[in-house]
Amino acid sequence: MTGFSDRVEHVSISGIRKVFEAAGDDAINLGIGQPDFPTPQHARQAALDAIESGATDAYTSNKGIVELREAISAKHERDNDLDVPPENIIATAGGSEALHLVMEAHVNQGEEVIFPDPGFVAYDALTHIAGGTPKPVAVREDLTLDPADVEDAITDDTAAFVVNSPGNPTGAVSSEEDIREFARIADEHDVLCITDEVYEHIVFDGDHYSPMEFAESDNVVIVNACSKTYSMTGWRLGWVAGSERRIERMLRVHQYVQACASAPAQFAAKGALSGPQDPVQEMVSSFEERRDVLLDGLSDIGLETPTPSGAFYAMPKVPEGWIDEVLSRGVVVVPGEAFGENGAGYARISYATGVEEIKEALEIMGEAADAVR
Repeated sequence: MTGFSDRVEHVSISGIRKVFEAAGDDAINLGIGQPDFPTPQHARQAALDAIESGATDAYTSNKGIVELREAISAKHERDNDLDVPPENIIATAGGSEALHLVMEAHVNQGEEVIFPDPGFVAYDALTHIAGGTPKPVAVREDLTLDPADVEDAITDDTAAFVVNSPGNPTGAVSSEEDIREFARIADEHDVLCITDEVYEHIVFDGDHYSPMEFAESDNVVIVNACSKTYSMTGWRLGWVAGSERRIERMLRVHQYVQACASAPAQFAAKGALSGPQDPVQEMVSSFEERRDVLLDGLSDIGLETPTPSGAFYAMPKVPEGWIDEVLSRGVVVVPGEAFGENGAGYARISYATGVEEIKEALEIMGEAADAVR
């Protein structure tokens, strides 16, 4: 009988997806990381115009249409003060494919990839798929990743480390000082920094910084996407940005696993990035209001919660049995251990839903807390 790849044997179905698929129609779903806002009209119209004109009837360039890569380049200059030429960008099928390309192009068999724990589930899985060895590093009490801990974890076998700010599942935003330190570590240790900046615009306290702003080498690769910023999760459009030599290696993988990102999605993304940014600002303001409602409610329940400065997640410390009790009462949250062993004793709550639903869920959460205490 034909066997299976050992790399896949180490990969399990995402705990986020398990909860998402299991949620009933009547459940209050605070488990999924998906904005509840519509994709901006100008982005949708850009896709429709491209479809009607026949511009989406054929494969695009492997890297993506020039107009999109120019828009991404302009975005990096506008938002990050970075000079990333269009030829140093690959449009991908969401941020997930971008992460996959980085891992496959840079991680050799057995090499280590350092990432935060708790952290986004794909970091561990994609390291395994690339044949690497996951090396999770516990985050601080405030759920941010400590550069000193990353530096201590580096060995001769380290291929890369991952920075994710704002973070999923934590909502934590790294300080400028920490981001500068991550850049220094990449430079001095000659190790790749993979910076996952998918939530960069969803920041309430402080500012977003990219390690690429401070690095003196080309040892930083940016992973980003339109998914969260423009409420385009279903469009599956992301990108990876890096030096010419790194992009060339990633393109070798991309051309075979994907050929090119969806053409209609590329035109929609170009429209989103180049058009008015008012919908983004309105969405972020709404998320901040929801965050504050959720934090106040969790405090009233007696659940200690580090204040999330970005994204749309909170991670309260929860008593034993609370998550099962909440799920049984029709509110979906994700167990913290789905994001790593250091997530045990926490729950990830997404507030990418309406205020009234959050308030209703908080009542149920309070009843669940009383039931298990």
